[in-house]
Amino acid sequence: MGKKLVIEPLTRVEGNARVTIMLDDDGKVRDSWVQVIELRGFEKFCIGRPVEEMPRVVTRICGVCPWAHHLASAKAADALFEVEIPDAAGKIREAAYAAHVIHSHLLHFFFLAAADFLTEPGEGYQVRNIIGLASKNPDLVRKAVRVRHMAQQMTEIIAASAMHPDAVVPGGFSRPLKEEQRQELLPMARECLDFALFAIDFSKEKVFKPKMELLKQEIPLVTGYLGMVDPKGGLNFYDGKLRLKLPGDNGSHQEFDPVDYRDYIDEQRMDWSYAKFPYARSAGRLSLDPEDPAGVYRANSLARLNVCDFIPTPLAQQELLEYRAAAGRVVHHSFFHHWARLIEVIYNAERAIELLEDTGITDARVREKVSPRAGRGVGVVEAPRGTLIHDYEADSKGYITKVNLIVGTTHSSAAMHIDVLKTARQVLDGGRSDEEALNKIEMAIRAYDPCFSCATHKMDGSVPVKMEIRDARGRVIRTLSN
Repeated sequence: MGKKLVIEPLTRVEGNARVTIMLDDDGKVRDSWVQVIELRGFEKFCIGRPVEEMPRVVTRICGVCPWAHHLASAKAADALFEVEIPDAAGKIREAAYAAHVIHSHLLHFFFLAAADFLTEPGEGYQVRNIIGLASKNPDLVRKAVRVRHMAQQMTEIIAASAMHPDAVVPGGFSRPLKEEQRQELLPMARECLDFALFAIDFSKEKVFKPKMELLKQEIPLVTGYLGMVDPKGGLNFYDGKLRLKLPGDNGSHQEFDPVDYRDYIDEQRMDWSYAKFPYARSAGRLSLDPEDPAGVYRANSLARLNVCDFIPTPLAQQELLEYRAAAGRVVHHSFFHHWARLIEVIYNAERAIELLEDTGITDARVREKVSPRAGRGVGVVEAPRGTLIHDYEADSKGYITKVNLIVGTTHSSAAMHIDVLKTARQVLDGGRSDEEALNKIEMAIRAYDPCFSCATHKMDGSVPVKMEIRDARGRVIRTLSN
């Protein structure tokens, strides 16, 4: 019969999911599943809404990464309405987004992941968290809290709201950036950069470099990688072409305009999760076999640094060269997501400074008029957790007729599943199931900084749905299912 282990809830991640692990009679891991158990219906209930409402609606997908959805949605609407936004609007959008990425990456590294590195192995969950970390290194945590909050404040200054923004509109931005706001934002961006440089130096000394020899002994998961690059092949979060690097270290890749993503990426469903499983169409199939991961690719920080040729800001580029010298040109071990994430914090801080030092960002012309039309629009940004695709179709009155969302976490669904299976086989074979072993499985997931709230949307009958309606006492009074 064997044995079933369930890790639920997964901790220090965004959203709800569980890991189910099946052991055979000898205690060896037979299979495992990362099961996303919450269901969001945005692809379905957005149908019939006016296109211009979409950038406001989709920020409710997630409270951690609303800016990514806000911008991808607005860019999809821009494309559908066939409008070129004013230059200042693009700069304001990107500056706000750079601040958002800084906040999100610092949130993950220090609040969710760092306790795994900076506390002793095997320590209980009571200590393995941001509060426990603060008791060990209060100055570090105090600085991280301050700068993460400062990045959030930057988005509030630009857009009046950090959590669920309503400032990016089809055709541009809802209001100009004032000169006094630019002057207020610049020193904040510089402080973010100062902390990012401190954080990466601290982490290289305390976390990354001490683990190098151990990591080199492990066999990593070799996959493809997806990320956005500028026309010269440099890292870009806001605009550019998509580059899908094929498995292997020979440098081969496919590069394409975001609107053509369907020609390169297909999607598959599993009956044990509400998350979608995208895969590289060129493989012809998706395989979750660790020995034959056909079609599997990853998005996120690790992927972006693998696909880009360089980083177009000087300090981040310097860190990229050091990272590649230590870990390789194409890095496969999932642990290096964390190092890559801090390099991206430096890049976004530098990019925010560049944009805010440009006085053209305060130009009063920030919006073009749009008119309803039938068509299709695709908007893409690099969300903190990977490439985010919003694909809309509308009728002649400008009402949505079809929505497809592929979010950063789902690009890595297959890889995350395989990484968990590999880790489970390493730490659980023989029947071990203590807290330290189970936390190592969660660490394999946390490396991806998954957002499970973002990862599930579709309600088309292809996945069974059961809903219980309960009264105030918790009694089931009605059950709905498809």
